[in-house]
Amino acid sequence: MSQLIHPTAIVAKGAVLGEGCSVGPFTTVGPNVVLGNDVKLESHIVVDGHTTIGDGTHIFPFVSVGLGPQDLKYTGEPTRTEIGKRNQIREFVTIHRGTDGGGGVTRIGDNNLLMAQAHVAHDCQLGNDIIMANAATLAGHVEIADRASIGAYSGVHQFCRVGIEAFIGGYSVVVKDAMPFATIQGNHAKCYGLNRVGAKRRGYSKEILDNLNHAFHLLLTAKLNTSQAVERIRREIIGCREVDLLLEFIEASRRGVVK
Repeated sequence: MSQLIHPTAIVAKGAVLGEGCSVGPFTTVGPNVVLGNDVKLESHIVVDGHTTIGDGTHIFPFVSVGLGPQDLKYTGEPTRTEIGKRNQIREFVTIHRGTDGGGGVTRIGDNNLLMAQAHVAHDCQLGNDIIMANAATLAGHVEIADRASIGAYSGVHQFCRVGIEAFIGGYSVVVKDAMPFATIQGNHAKCYGLNRVGAKRRGYSKEILDNLNHAFHLLLTAKLNTSQAVERIRREIIGCREVDLLLEFIEASRRGVVK
C-alpha cells in the first residue's frame, strides 16, 4: 500500500515514510523524520527534528512532535525524539526532543494514550501502556514506567520517576518519586497506599495483594522511617516479585518517594 499525502501537506525531502502512512491537510513533516508503517497523521500537525514514530501510531490534529526543548541551555544540537508503536496521541499534545545534558533523546514506548493537551518535556523516558489524561504535564527528565496513569491536569516535577502501575490522581503535583503500584493524589501529592482498583483489574492474586498492602502499611502507617520500613518489609515479605520491585524502586530513589 502506498502513502496517502494530502495536497496541502508538506513532507520535506529526506523524510522517510513507511507503507500505508497517511499525512493529513496542512501537516508538515521535517527532513529528518522517519515514520513507520501505517502511521496516521491527521491535519495541522508538526513533526520535526530527528524523530522516529513507530508502526501504527495515530496522531491527532494540532500536535507538535520533535521540536526544540523549552530549555534555555539548548543551543540547537541535533538531539532526538523516539516514539514507539501503536500510540494514540490526541489533540494539542506537545512532545519535545532531548538535550545533550539529559542524554539526548526523549523516548516514548508502545501502546500509550496521551490525551488532549498533555505535555512531554525534553529527555523524558516513557515505557509502555501508559495513560496521560488531559493536560497532564511532565517536566524534563521524568521517567514513567509501564502501565502507570497520570491524571488530568497533574504535573510531575523534573527528574522524578513514576513507578510501574502507579496511579496519580487528577490535579496532583508530584515533586518526589511515585512508588510502583501506589495511589498518589494531591498538591503536594501524598501516597494513599496500594492502587487496589488497578491491581485487581490486572488480575493479581490475593497473596500478592496482601503482600503489597502489608508493604504499604509498613511504609505509610506503621510510624517507621523509610529505612526502617524497608528493613521490616525485607524480613516479613519474602519471595514476592512485586514487593521486590517496590523495594528496588525506593532504594534507587534520589529525590525520595512520595509518602
